[in-house]
Amino acid sequence: MLHHITLHLARNAEFPAGSVRHGYNLVAPLTEAGHLDPDVWAGARDRCTVRRFWANEDDRHGLLRHKAGGAHGATWIIDYDPDSSDDDEPGYRLESHVFAPGEYVTIKDQQGAHTFRIASVSAVPSPQPSSAAVSGIAGPRP
Repeated sequence: MLHHITLHLARNAEFPAGSVRHGYNLVAPLTEAGHLDPDVWAGARDRCTVRRFWANEDDRHGLLRHKAGGAHGATWIIDYDPDSSDDDEPGYRLESHVFAPGEYVTIKDQQGAHTFRIASVSAVPSPQPSSAAVSGIAGPRP
C-alpha cells in the first residue's frame, strides 16, 4: 500500500533543534511492518513521487526508485532526472528501516549525508472506480 511520508531534517550542528523547513514529502510503498516494499513499488513506480523542500531553495520533484546494487543487492534512491544519475540521492539502508513517526533515516545529497526524522506516515487512499464501472453502466455510444 502507498503512504504519504514526511521527513524533517533532524538535529545537527547547524540546526540544533532540527528543521521543519528542510525535508522531503514522499509517496512510497510500505509493508504492514512499515518497510519499503519493492513488490508494490514495481507496480506503482510512477506514483512513488518525491518533493524535496529546502529553505530558500526551489522545491525539487522526482521519483523514488529501487535500483540494483547496494549492500543487500538493491538500493533506494531519489531520482530527479531519469536521463542522469549525477543528481540521484541514495538513502542509507532504507530497505532495513521502519518508516514510522519518530524514526530516523539518512539520505545523501550533493552536500553530504543528512539524517531526517520521520514526522508523519499516512496511507494514500486507494483510487475509487468510477460510478459507471461500479454499477456496470456503459458510457454513451458513438
